[in-house]
Amino acid sequence: MAQPAGRILFCATVARHLERFHQPVMRWFKSRGWEVHAAASGTPELPWTDRQFDVPFSRSPLKPVNIAAYRQLRRIIAEGGYQLIHCHTPTAGVLTRLAARGARRSGVRVLYTAHGFHFQSGGPKLNWLLFYPVERMLARLTDCLITINEEDFRLAADRRFPAGRIVRVHGVGIDLERFRPADAERRRGMRRLLGYGMEDQLLFYAAEFNRNKNQRMLIEALALLKDDFPRARLLLAGDGPLRPACEELAARLGVRDRVDFLGYRPDIADWLPALDIAVASSFREGLPVNVLEAMACGLPVVATSNRGHRELVRPGRNGWLVPPGDARQMAGRIRDLLANPRERAAFGAAGRAIASSSYGLDTVMAELRAVYASILGEMEIGKWQRQFGYSTPSST
Repeated sequence: MAQPAGRILFCATVARHLERFHQPVMRWFKSRGWEVHAAASGTPELPWTDRQFDVPFSRSPLKPVNIAAYRQLRRIIAEGGYQLIHCHTPTAGVLTRLAARGARRSGVRVLYTAHGFHFQSGGPKLNWLLFYPVERMLARLTDCLITINEEDFRLAADRRFPAGRIVRVHGVGIDLERFRPADAERRRGMRRLLGYGMEDQLLFYAAEFNRNKNQRMLIEALALLKDDFPRARLLLAGDGPLRPACEELAARLGVRDRVDFLGYRPDIADWLPALDIAVASSFREGLPVNVLEAMACGLPVVATSNRGHRELVRPGRNGWLVPPGDARQMAGRIRDLLANPRERAAFGAAGRAIASSSYGLDTVMAELRAVYASILGEMEIGKWQRQFGYSTPSST
């Protein structure tokens, strides 16, 4: 059997994160002759991997099961013969970098993608007390810290996080062919298949039901709109622990028949072009794929003001930003767009242009190839640059 060109380990707290966001880069490594391994908790089984390890990570960092996860990771890394280890998500990011300390001394390179720091400018002081020291300490164990928005990049660079290097890439990349606007005829047909009429005014949000995503705010906003816009409907895709509470809230506010709880949807690309407005209510985001996918499909966006949304939404150009938790302002901005089809169309076209300019999959893959090549180039100058090819992304 031929020797692989190299071996890489991808780590994330849950396997679905790797499935949802990182298949293109895993597939790309396979196409280059690399052996690809993955370590994450649970299912699904991941394509483009030669080995997949079920590691019992818990999202809650203090759960005892993470001790077992750490020990398993140490064994995986010690026996793996990796050139690169790339970790994602907070818990896996912490445990992987700790577990890889010995491997780094042997020349293994460790990359960590911060999908939005848990601390941020203007954020809760408790988050700074808890998460900032941890991220700063672990930066010493990181050969490349990858950020996905400008605010996180500037924060890490300005505060001199001691990573080998700090770079910024434009998220995880959107398939601009799959996520694209529909013409009027196709849009009408899509609505008919989904069970909606052209007179329905459809608001959409795809996210896990948890405290951070804050779907309650959108339900409260719909309740403020229900009398003036009787055809307005809120479509919520996703599942999670707070879904029952949101269903109860919708019933209590008299809009249960106007909120469609869609569950987990792998076919978001078939829904978005048929809709009217993308809404987003989270308190914290790194660079939200749900908003990018909506923009790529030509939807205007009304979102809460956080660093990920600020990166994407240009107020008055492709959407509006409102204070987190302010259902009244959210309702007001939605009201303006529902009443103005011409503005909706203009905002949607601008959003598509923004998504296409910097956030497409080809752009992000080129940025990631640059990162990998530059890291590996420190090990064997020339060989990896020839294999990967790159132009350097923003870095310090």
